[in-house]
Amino acid sequence: MADKVNPYEEMKKMVDKAGKTLGLEPGLVEVMKSPKRELSVNFPVKMDDGKVRVFTGYRVQHNEARGPFKGGIRFHPQVDIDEVRALASWMTWKTAVVDIPYGGAKGGVVADPKQMSVGEIERMTRRYASEIGIIIGPMKDIPAPDVNTSGREMAWIMDTYSMQQGFSCPGVITGKPREIGGSLGRPEATSRGLVFTVREAAKKIGMNLKGATVAIQGYGNVGAFAHKLIERDFGASVIAVSDSQGGIVSEKPLKYEEVWAHKKKTGSVKGFPGTKQIANEELLELKVDVLLPCALENVITKENAGGIKAKMLGEGANGPTTFEADAILAKNGVLVLPDILANAGGVTVSYFEWVQNNYNFYWTETEVNTKLDQIITRAFHEVWDMHEKYKCNMRDAAYLVAVKRVADATKLRGFYP
Repeated sequence: MADKVNPYEEMKKMVDKAGKTLGLEPGLVEVMKSPKRELSVNFPVKMDDGKVRVFTGYRVQHNEARGPFKGGIRFHPQVDIDEVRALASWMTWKTAVVDIPYGGAKGGVVADPKQMSVGEIERMTRRYASEIGIIIGPMKDIPAPDVNTSGREMAWIMDTYSMQQGFSCPGVITGKPREIGGSLGRPEATSRGLVFTVREAAKKIGMNLKGATVAIQGYGNVGAFAHKLIERDFGASVIAVSDSQGGIVSEKPLKYEEVWAHKKKTGSVKGFPGTKQIANEELLELKVDVLLPCALENVITKENAGGIKAKMLGEGANGPTTFEADAILAKNGVLVLPDILANAGGVTVSYFEWVQNNYNFYWTETEVNTKLDQIITRAFHEVWDMHEKYKCNMRDAAYLVAVKRVADATKLRGFYP
């Protein structure tokens, strides 16, 4: 079995590499690698059987040189502090690469909500919100949904924070339901940004997306909506998808509406009629034009990178590819669209939501999607230009864009006191 890869150490390698290429002073690079603030909390929750269970949660605030902290909250049994540090750091680089005025943060609770009732999840969410309430706020740190959280949990967090403040504070969190200040277009935003990035990359390499074969690893919101959009808007043929229980592959294109209906009915894509069952690991190595890893980090490593046969890999997930795997993919000619660019659509529309909350003025879905397209397309071309200037892969190019922006902001602000 391969050694577990530490995602925080992976992130630091990328920043070191970018800093060296840009000729940055080593002390400045250390500042950008180090989280500014880390909060660890242990809190009690009364379960349905009357027993009390203690949960552990984290909120890491990485960098605020370019604006208030921003980042999601995930509930997952494998959450640990280094994972949250890495995710917070990636948010810093993600917001910088698309040039929106935020820094990075992330939060998580060590829990498996799939084994909990709705009432238990709500009590855990509200207590966690109370614990991190001392460092979040509309102008300080604005959380959002992530793995195993959604608009439902964001509504509870907004309500909890608002009750503590004594008035409604919709701007404290994004990814909320539309009825309480959420933005139109937010549920599909990460997937939409991913597909926009794939579209622009396909133009650069001369790939016709109509009829192009696609495999999607991870069939939660990001993966499923990516299926919907790449099929509907570009005529691509999704031939394989997977979730935490396994995957399916088909000789004929899988229709989004049918697969999604099957998953909602059964809880998994497994068993979809007319398909062959495969493991997640097998899906990654299918011979397809486009591979979209949309689940968790570190699924493409030095052990399996050599088996990747896709021409293009678009990272819908955070950190699905390790530092060592990147080099192998580059050597084999796989065009990797890195997470800090490819899945930045979610935080971009979260930014739109925050702006709308602050102004109390709301946009149409067409306006949201048009603005998202403009930002993602511009960011892609800025990264592509850096890729051509330094003759490097797209991940290195994205980090060069992001690290330079954060470094410039840090130097302009200076160090207090």
